Amino acid sequence: MASPAKFSVLARKLSTSAIRQGQLVKTPVQVYGVGGRYATALYSAATKEKQLDQVNKELVEFQNLLKKDVKLADFVGNPVIRKQDKSGVLGKWMKEKKYSKVTENFVTMLTENNRVKQLNDIFSSWNQIMGAHKGEVVSTITTATALDAAAKKSLETSLAGFIKKGETLNLTLKVDPSIISGMIVEVGDKYIDMSTATKVKTMTNLLKENV
Repeated sequence: MASPAKFSVLARKLSTSAIRQGQLVKTPVQVYGVGGRYATALYSAATKEKQLDQVNKELVEFQNLLKKDVKLADFVGNPVIRKQDKSGVLGKWMKEKKYSKVTENFVTMLTENNRVKQLNDIFSSWNQIMGAHKGEVVSTITTATALDAAAKKSLETSLAGFIKKGETLNLTLKVDPSIISGMIVEVGDKYIDMSTATKVKTMTNLLKENV
């Protein structure tokens, strides 16, 4: 996990006003890794500048652009192309779109720090933060085979117990045959592994220890 000092350095680079420096704004949900670090710093800077909704709108548009424009995505992700050239192209595009300075600083910092490869992780962390900010409880359920309609409805009813008044459930279902059977449940910051694969691994490790 990154130190508070690293978060602060990132947030300072994103901020457009020296007056608003200081303690980071706490995110509504904790995210991890490189993606989490950058998303947290962006959330703090955007909140302090009172531009959270605008930055979110711009970042969603940027995500959609990279999904639709294959050539631009390849250009941004090409390690051979100089980061200065990437910053120049993206900077010009953002100025034409009249993006906020916070978003401009953010994208420029990503290219300068060679973090373009982590864009998907950063976007994922950002979306988690904004979902929580809007009262969404993100839940991911992983099963070995796809759930039928009845099983999905039963699962949603069970997960409703984790939802507080004013919150909504944002459920994603994943299929991973490697877990054999059972399921892995992620609700907000809670993680419950009830997969057969994990049980077998735990049992195997115990047997090894007793040999």
